[in-house]
Amino acid sequence: MTIVKKQADQPGAPTWVFGYGSLIYKVDFPYLQREIGSISGWQRRFWQGSHDHRGTPEAPGRVVTLVPARNRICRGVAYLVQPKVFTHLDHREKNGYTRLPCSIALDGHSEPVDGVVYVADADNEAYMGPMPIRALASHIQLSHGPSGSNREYVLRLADSLRELGESDPHVEELESLLVSVHLGSE
Repeated sequence: MTIVKKQADQPGAPTWVFGYGSLIYKVDFPYLQREIGSISGWQRRFWQGSHDHRGTPEAPGRVVTLVPARNRICRGVAYLVQPKVFTHLDHREKNGYTRLPCSIALDGHSEPVDGVVYVADADNEAYMGPMPIRALASHIQLSHGPSGSNREYVLRLADSLRELGESDPHVEELESLLVSVHLGSE
């Protein structure tokens, strides 16, 4: 299998896109290759508001974004896509996400590839930031939007990460709280 390493020097060439949230399990776009991979210096957090997928403008849900984290590795899935796919992905990730260049380590390959990742930073209007984990789980439990329940998003992400062999304590703790009958206590 040929791995495309550099796209920046080739305008119009396929580009690697790194998925760390719903892009892992909801693949509603065409791709040329799919590889398990990781990026360094980031960690997942449910700090981004979702007004258009897992919540509404009046009652936003919570979805993952990446926050900088020294010495951390975030595992996910990389997709090699044609440039025209970005029309769809930019629309899908419109609620505060921007594309950032990144270096993606693909499992089983010695050299990283250049790519992009969608990140919603603290300066976007939909950013909700951190909150205590039990309050976050309660918020997620109550949120629902056009793409379904916010709870389903967390549970599907947790399952998908397990399938990748990834352990993410933030996602796992939320999952545990969401399936617990004691969510409302404390």
